[in-house]
Amino acid sequence: MFSFFNPTRIFFGNDVIKDNFNYIDELGNKALIVTGKNSAKVSGALEDILSALKKLNKEWVIFDEIKENPTYDLIEKGKKVGLNENVDFVIGIGGGSPMDASKAISILIANDFLSVEELYNGDYDVALPIVEVPTTSGTGSEVTQYSVLTSMEGKKAGFSSEVNFPDVCFIDPKYTLKLSKALTLTTAIDALSHAVEGSISTKATDISDLMAKESIKLIKENLMNSLDNLDNIKYRENLSKASMLAGMVIAQTGTTLPHSLGYSVTVKYGVRHGIATAIFLPNVLKKIEKENPKKLNVLKNVFESLENFENFLNEVGIFNNLPKLKEEDIISFSNTVIKSSHVKVTPATFTVEDIKKLYLEVFE
Repeated sequence: MFSFFNPTRIFFGNDVIKDNFNYIDELGNKALIVTGKNSAKVSGALEDILSALKKLNKEWVIFDEIKENPTYDLIEKGKKVGLNENVDFVIGIGGGSPMDASKAISILIANDFLSVEELYNGDYDVALPIVEVPTTSGTGSEVTQYSVLTSMEGKKAGFSSEVNFPDVCFIDPKYTLKLSKALTLTTAIDALSHAVEGSISTKATDISDLMAKESIKLIKENLMNSLDNLDNIKYRENLSKASMLAGMVIAQTGTTLPHSLGYSVTVKYGVRHGIATAIFLPNVLKKIEKENPKKLNVLKNVFESLENFENFLNEVGIFNNLPKLKEEDIISFSNTVIKSSHVKVTPATFTVEDIKKLYLEVFE
């Protein structure tokens, strides 16, 4: 038995906003546009959204202060802007950070008595309507119920709620054409991590495995080509599709141990999220192969062996220029990871000593 739930209406392809903006009409009358300083403008996504809002005679206000790994104070600030401006729907434009922030802000505006910390309690059942427009091909946040935020103490953690699912998303691969080589790599590798982790999760289903396999295949066949041809729209389209599919996978399964291992490395050492996650995949998978080998069937169907998969990760360069971790940080990180929910859905046995070993193996 399995179930599948993903209520987001997806529009994928060239000029999808221009051709389908009427689906925004019923969502509200005044939008809060949540984004960062640059990507929405540079990609052309903001221009397309504003054109659509004008045609629909909608009002809007722009909150463009979102940074990578958005912190609680930024979310509270976005909430205040939305409440002061009386917005009734939210549009997130950008990578995972603006999209995750837009979801959190939509819930807080609809439940103005809540603090950011209370989002993790799940004691709410309504959010403002949400529209997502990704400008990267990595997080898949445009099709998930997750939002990952960073506390003022530097702890990165996600929360999940069905009201967090976007109502509509517009995925136009042309918005990713201006991504640098480094961002193209780390975002695509994040999508790969989502697909692989979803396939090994104890929550995986037949449907999620089908999507995971296709996502892994698309990334294997298109990532290197895209890195060598950054302005090739076909490769960008396939990576955007892979990211969307991987997001749909983790919407069913959640992520597993590599994500938990990577969070603190991102926050404290500045290693980008996709890289910080994927560097742990080979050694986690090796332990799973010993204890639960069938869980690697999806990955091996595409790469044939773990060795080939690790060679691929080496070839695209994710292990280059990693920092050296302090011993006290490895201990602290390990004690945090072992308590995370990610451990429970990873199909192998991991002790705190195993976790420390994983850090040491990658950062030796």
